[in-house]
Amino acid sequence: MSNWLIYRGEGDPDPDRIGDLPPPPPWRAFTGEPIGLPVPGPDSSTKRRLGGRPLLPVQDEDAIQLINAALYLRRPLLVTGEPGSGKSTLAHAVAQELGLGRVLQWSVVSRTELKQGLYEYDAIGRLQDAQLSRERGAGEGDIGEYIKLGPLGTALLPSERPRVLLIDELDKSDIDLPNDLLNVLEEGEFRIPELERTAKREGHAPVTVLDDDGRSVPVVDGKVRCRAFPFVVMTSNGERDFPRPLLRRCIRLNLEPPRDERLAALVYAHFGEGAHEANRDLLESFSRGDDEGLRPTDELLNAIFLTQHTAREAGSRRDGIARLLMRPLEQHPQQR
Repeated sequence: MSNWLIYRGEGDPDPDRIGDLPPPPPWRAFTGEPIGLPVPGPDSSTKRRLGGRPLLPVQDEDAIQLINAALYLRRPLLVTGEPGSGKSTLAHAVAQELGLGRVLQWSVVSRTELKQGLYEYDAIGRLQDAQLSRERGAGEGDIGEYIKLGPLGTALLPSERPRVLLIDELDKSDIDLPNDLLNVLEEGEFRIPELERTAKREGHAPVTVLDDDGRSVPVVDGKVRCRAFPFVVMTSNGERDFPRPLLRRCIRLNLEPPRDERLAALVYAHFGEGAHEANRDLLESFSRGDDEGLRPTDELLNAIFLTQHTAREAGSRRDGIARLLMRPLEQHPQQR
C-alpha cells in the first residue's frame, strides 16, 4: 500500500491518519477561526450502511486513489454509478476509517434550494414569540434561537478536522442547484443576512445558533467560513448532465456495482463470518443476472436475510423467495 494514501479502504478506524494529510494547495486554503467543538461520533446511519463489522480491504485501487485526491486537493468528489453500487456508503466508509464523526447528509429532491442546505430561519416562530413577549412585558429572544444550520452549513463550520458531507442524488435537483453550489464550494464560506444585519447594529459579538448536530455554535458578523474544507461526496445516478464549471471543480469517480470479492465483503460486513459460503448459491444467482438488467445489491441482502428464516430443507421455497426478491428493476411491476 502506497504511503501517500490517507484513506486506504481497510475498514478499521485509524483517526490519527487524517493528521498526516499535508497542508492544502494555496488556492484551497481557508482561514476560518476554529471554534474548538468536538465532532460527534458516528450515528446509526453509518452502522446501517456499513454493517456491524469492518469492510474487508477489497475496494478498487483506482477508486481509493481518487478518494485520496479529493482529500489532498480539498475538492468535492462527484460519484456516479448504478443504484446499489455503494455511492452513499463511500462517504460513511471514509468517515469511519478516518474518525471524522457523523456523516452530514443532505438528500436532494427536485424542490431543494441551496439555502435549505446552508441554514433555516424561523421568521414566523420569532414573530409569534415576540408577540407573546410583548404581551407579558418581557424582552425579545435572541435571533440565534431561530436559526439552524443545515448539513452544508454545518460542514463549513471552522473545525480543525474536516467533516464528511454527503449530498445525495444531486441529479434529482432543480436545474439551478448545481450552479448555486459552485460559489459556496469554491469559496468555502457563506453569509447569513439575518445575522449580518444584527452584527451591524450590535458590533462584532458572536451570535449562537444551532448546527445540524444539535450543538450551539457561534457565528461572527453573520458569516460562516471553513478552516478544514469538508470531504464532500456528491452522488448521481447519471440521470442528467451537470454544468461544466461544476465538473471542473470536482474529482469524478464512477463506481461499478460490487461483484466477486467486493460483494463477498459486503455480505461479510452485514452477516458475519461464513455468510458468503452459506449463501454462495444466492451470490452466484445474483451475479449471473448481470445480463438480465439492473440489480441493486440491497436486493441480494434482502434475499439473504429473508431466506435465513426459511427452512434450509425446503430448497424450492428458499429459491422461490430469492427469485422473487432478486429481479432486475426492469421486471418489477410499474407503480400506477
